[in-house]
Amino acid sequence: MNLRHHLLELPNDQADAVIRRSRETTTHFAWCLRDRPDEPFTFWLNEYKQQRDWRTGYADSIHNHRYHFCTTILRGGYLHERYTATINPTTEMIGSTELRLSTPCPVGATESLLASDFHRIPRATDGTMTFLVKSREVMPWSLSFDPETQEGHKHVPVETRLEHLANRL
Repeated sequence: MNLRHHLLELPNDQADAVIRRSRETTTHFAWCLRDRPDEPFTFWLNEYKQQRDWRTGYADSIHNHRYHFCTTILRGGYLHERYTATINPTTEMIGSTELRLSTPCPVGATESLLASDFHRIPRATDGTMTFLVKSREVMPWSLSFDPETQEGHKHVPVETRLEHLANRL
């Protein structure tokens, strides 16, 4: 059974569950196809927006993830860059980066990254779609760095902040 057929044949309750688990980012739609708490991995389909619709600060920033993952390109392609990042021990933010590798990734290309790896996708062909297998979170936050402004950010997931929110009231 192929993925297209599987998605078209999902019963309404399962299709609704996929929609609830999925989200939009500034560069792509991240469709969570499977997330069962008792399983060590989740399965995702990333549908990249047309390049003209990208907003800065997500895939095109130098960043890491809270989880390990592997991915393969199903359609289109993108330029994938890997970086060495220096973390400022005082701020726990990225202080500087250095490009290590720049790789054009066509259909069928595969990549794997650890949560400690820094990368970015500065551009993707319109219509690009990727399939990802993600581990559960192994880090409490991720970091990003804008190569143009040299500004770094720490990204703490909202789902871990409810107690913090309640304590601020």
